[in-house]
Amino acid sequence: MLIKTANEIEVLREGGRRLAAVLREVVVAVRPGVTELELDALAEKLIRAGGDTPAFKNYQPGGANIPFPATLCVSVNDAIVHGIPTHRALEEGDIVGLDIGLAHKGLYTDMARTIMVGEVSTQDRVLVEDTERALSLGISATCSGARMGDVGAAIEAVARPHHYGIVRELGGHGVGHAQHEKPYIPNYGVKGKGSKLMAGMVLALEPMFNIGTEEILLGEDGYTYRTADGSRSAHFEHTIVITESGPEVLTL
Repeated sequence: MLIKTANEIEVLREGGRRLAAVLREVVVAVRPGVTELELDALAEKLIRAGGDTPAFKNYQPGGANIPFPATLCVSVNDAIVHGIPTHRALEEGDIVGLDIGLAHKGLYTDMARTIMVGEVSTQDRVLVEDTERALSLGISATCSGARMGDVGAAIEAVARPHHYGIVRELGGHGVGHAQHEKPYIPNYGVKGKGSKLMAGMVLALEPMFNIGTEEILLGEDGYTYRTADGSRSAHFEHTIVITESGPEVLTL
């Protein structure tokens, strides 16, 4: 359902706080030498310790040939989203996207951050900072009575001056009773256009910017999306609820 009840929103608040706490601990573990699978194992351990369920593990979205095998999506450098964790060790200068979700009392929340591993290039640092800023501005535009295009336009306005590639095939979405619900939320748009936003909607906003082309490729694993030109990509995401007084971030 597009509109969540007050009780459902309270459960989502609880779940969002739990999810944010898990991701904070995983981020602390990010360093040169740690493997993607070690981060994944930590994320699963923390979620289950709280009595919740990893949202992504064994989830099979439409079009996928196999269920997703991990708790955490780990997307390094040119990987945009949905990277399957491997034995690869992170290296100084990497940027790594960590995307995570959980089910708490049957309701889902979702969030992501891109983390800089040690010292990174100025270009990569600015990319990461701009993508996070785009999420913040997109959230600010997500108000009752606003249009979907207002959200996309706010995100797009950050990318355009830097000529970032804006991923068009992927975007934000409703969330709550399922991991992916309507509406779809593109990371570009025209102010005043699109469907109207309403109080009670719970949405996952997630800008994805590439240093180079907006073109993307799906890897052989059936999940990992990469930039077509090998340029680096950053991704941030929060689950929010629209209230009568404005947007409220649930994953803090």
